[in-house]
Amino acid sequence: MKPQRINKPKSQRRKIKNILWVILVVSIILLLIQISPNDSDPEEISLTEFNTQLSQTPTKIKKIIIKAERIDIYDDLDEEADPIAYTIRDSKDITLEEQGVHVPSSIERFNETDDEGAAAWVGIITSLVISAGIIFVLIFLFKSAQGQGSQALSFGRSKARLYGNDAKSISFKDIAGNDHAKEDLEEVVDFLKHPVKFKNVGAKMPKGVLLVGPPGTGKTMIARAVAGEAKVPFYNMSGSEFVEMFVGVGASRVRDSFAKAKKNAPCILFIDEIDAVGRRRGSGMGGGHDEREQTLNQILVEMDGFEQEENVIVLAATNRADVLDPALLRPGRFDRRVNISLPDRKDRQAILEIYFKDKPLADDIDIKALAAKTAGSSGADLSNIVNESAIRAARRNSKQIADRDVVEAFEKVAIGPARKNNFMSDKEKELTAYHEAGHAIVGFVLPHSDEVHKVTIVSRGHAGGVTWFLPPDDKSYHSILEFKDVLARMLGGRVAEKVIYGSEAVTTGAGSDLQKATELARDMIMNQGMGSNDLRDQVFHTEEGLMFDRMMHEKLYSEKTADRIDQEILGLIKEAAYRAEIIIKANLHCIEKLKDALLDKETVEAEEIKTVFNDARLPREVKLPRLATPH
Repeated sequence: MKPQRINKPKSQRRKIKNILWVILVVSIILLLIQISPNDSDPEEISLTEFNTQLSQTPTKIKKIIIKAERIDIYDDLDEEADPIAYTIRDSKDITLEEQGVHVPSSIERFNETDDEGAAAWVGIITSLVISAGIIFVLIFLFKSAQGQGSQALSFGRSKARLYGNDAKSISFKDIAGNDHAKEDLEEVVDFLKHPVKFKNVGAKMPKGVLLVGPPGTGKTMIARAVAGEAKVPFYNMSGSEFVEMFVGVGASRVRDSFAKAKKNAPCILFIDEIDAVGRRRGSGMGGGHDEREQTLNQILVEMDGFEQEENVIVLAATNRADVLDPALLRPGRFDRRVNISLPDRKDRQAILEIYFKDKPLADDIDIKALAAKTAGSSGADLSNIVNESAIRAARRNSKQIADRDVVEAFEKVAIGPARKNNFMSDKEKELTAYHEAGHAIVGFVLPHSDEVHKVTIVSRGHAGGVTWFLPPDDKSYHSILEFKDVLARMLGGRVAEKVIYGSEAVTTGAGSDLQKATELARDMIMNQGMGSNDLRDQVFHTEEGLMFDRMMHEKLYSEKTADRIDQEILGLIKEAAYRAEIIIKANLHCIEKLKDALLDKETVEAEEIKTVFNDARLPREVKLPRLATPH
């Protein structure tokens, strides 16, 4: 079979043609340089005239150099001097005397055996080397210019990265937790696998699916699992990669991304952090011709242009769905929303088992207990705990991860690394012990508070000491009574300092506690409707995502209501401080025992705390009255 002739692209043929032209021009220039006369070349004289000059007295000839074919004549004895003339020898085999030339003894005479042909070859080789160097430099400059040109033309191209090969693909079984999200996305997988089944009954799949959840909950991983389950290509691109400093680049990249997805259908186009380009339009930020808004407009147009036959589904992820443009969320675009929540205790245990699966573990590790302690942690937090555990074990030169490695890693991720070299005087240690004991006793005796897990006066992060409370079970809802107990235990440290040392001796150690207590009280009144009868069941919340609205728009409540909110917040703080003070004064003997234990051991665990507080009591006057029924 006769092989087919492969035609080179026009751009490649044009490039080769340009290089040949460069070589031809450089060769001509070098040839002209070689054959052009030089003003400094010596004059050619006859052998008779040369003999005449030698016989003159005095003669201006000082030196001659006899070569194979000619004689160079010098009027200077300097070695670097140029000849003033030359004459051609009749024959290299006959001496000058035999040719009738008599050289006086006063003239220096030298014989040179170099061949003129060799000298000519040296000149040719030198010219070729110079030509090659010039050609190389020109080719390099041409390639650099063409590379910059191609980069300039590629600004509008998509930067989407393709996943989907066997080495990188994952499935739902590789992801623990979020079973409800997997069930919602199973329909997407089924549609990509069997689109005819849906078309036969006239069903249409959503063009876009929006994954919403806190950071670190695995939105991107779940999107890749959808592609792995369906065994289709997966194009991944961040929302920030659409926007550039050049006008129109974002919209061009959107067009190229969607065109690439259509060519590889069925496939998934995943846009991570879509809020980078999908923020609500018309907010006044950036003007009406903002590049981000033009990019968003192009996304809306492209999603409207999708046809069901193309089998392309757009997935997007964000943790700020409240700031997205309504046009992006309407039916026909991202009309399906899948919430990716923080894992509960069962899911956390399954996630930890996956992360610990390939690591050498000691027998004392209790994954179930770790899952119970990590309430509120995301999948990324759990992964970080497991990794920190392995790092700590490696630093101990251990071949297995022990329980103490896991405990230290958990506390490091949750609060911060222990600062054991942080020097504190004995007075500061005692004050810190009283402070932490105040937190512990208030939280221990209040009925709606979480259990005391650990108390330590070892500095962690920015805290001089830590009193750790862990809930017995995961909670989705919290009552007013629970929040009020949390407020009281937050203020227990400051109140303990005041009771032990006096009101004028309180320190800055409670700064973080006071800030968190104030934030919780404000959230109760403004966002949860947990005020008194006058403010009960009302929300006075301004949308956090719209900074421009907060700056320019008026508050949705009067100044009188704002003053009433401030009074309610102050009332909650005062009530919490009063309850904490009564509990601390009634249990001073327990505080003293815990203080002594902390000064002795620095860290007291839950079981020992229960022993120390075995006779702690809740004063009758602390009990809350029955909640009034709102009018």
